[in-house]
Amino acid sequence: MTTKKVERRIKIKFRIRKNVNGTAERPRLSVFRSNKQIYAQVINDLTGTTLASASSLGMEKMPKQEQAQKVGELVAEKAKAAGVESVVFDRNGYLYHGRVKELADGARKGGLKF
Repeated sequence: MTTKKVERRIKIKFRIRKNVNGTAERPRLSVFRSNKQIYAQVINDLTGTTLASASSLGMEKMPKQEQAQKVGELVAEKAKAAGVESVVFDRNGYLYHGRVKELADGARKGGLKF
């Protein structure tokens, strides 16, 4: 059983995904955040493959926003190693605020363009 909050996020997610698609030149940087962790993936939607991923699992104890920034830098580093320079940002139905914004800023700081 899903809650109204989750249903609302899923509706927003589908509305965003109508316009945001990852290609080989500009893959999609997708964000998922749970209450404790944050995850990021660089995805090529044409082939359905994940090119790079990072998460806050196993990181040392620090504030969640700092964790999100580190995950952004880490996913940017892995994406650049995979040959990706620019991405399309998919906030996955979350507001562009707080941890999601910190992850995006960390990815920009790591060298990704979006």
